Amino acid sequence: MAAVESPHKNTLSRIEPLLRAMLIAPLAAALVGSCQSAPAGKAAIDTPDQTHTEPVNLPPPQAGLPPDPMHGQKEETKGYAVPKPPLSKEYWPCSDCHNDSQPPNRTRRELKEDHTNIHLHHDEANRWCLDCHDAENRDALHLASGVTITFDESYRLCGQCHGTQYRDWKSGIHGKRTGMWNGEKQYLLCVHCHNPHSPHFKPLKPEAPPVRPSLIR
Repeated sequence: MAAVESPHKNTLSRIEPLLRAMLIAPLAAALVGSCQSAPAGKAAIDTPDQTHTEPVNLPPPQAGLPPDPMHGQKEETKGYAVPKPPLSKEYWPCSDCHNDSQPPNRTRRELKEDHTNIHLHHDEANRWCLDCHDAENRDALHLASGVTITFDESYRLCGQCHGTQYRDWKSGIHGKRTGMWNGEKQYLLCVHCHNPHSPHFKPLKPEAPPVRPSLIR
């Protein structure tokens, strides 16, 4: 008895050349196009040492000012929307006392005449008042570079040492950020939650757990 040839085998043998042509035609067209677009004497494919980037020329810092460590970075030099910092009404503005009649005393010392309520527990072995407060303008702060900033920008000062928290703060993970998902946002400053002179939180007594509804009589 003669073997019966499968109809599926005949179908596959007829469409196999067509499938090959459909796969090869786009590759051949792409190869021809790339060869035609390549400049004379050069290969169509770039070698790894070729580059298509251009250097970015940044404007120089303003004359007469110390260099800003944020210069050249994609940073928030325009600032973030923040509420007013919690400054003491008793002492603000600082320039009411710290003015031309009272030259700055840069000697590191314990404060005994004024500001005795401030107890520094913030890297006190290496830091002192004038490491953050500007000696010439007491109504301002200064970065490590000497660039002065307002108290509204104190997050830039904190971010010099606390880089991880600063990154998370900008992303809305650390601290508190309110506003729109795709719109204006407002951020609480670090000092709205942390005492800048003693930033560690005091231990909190845990509250009792909630009562299960099934246990309420």
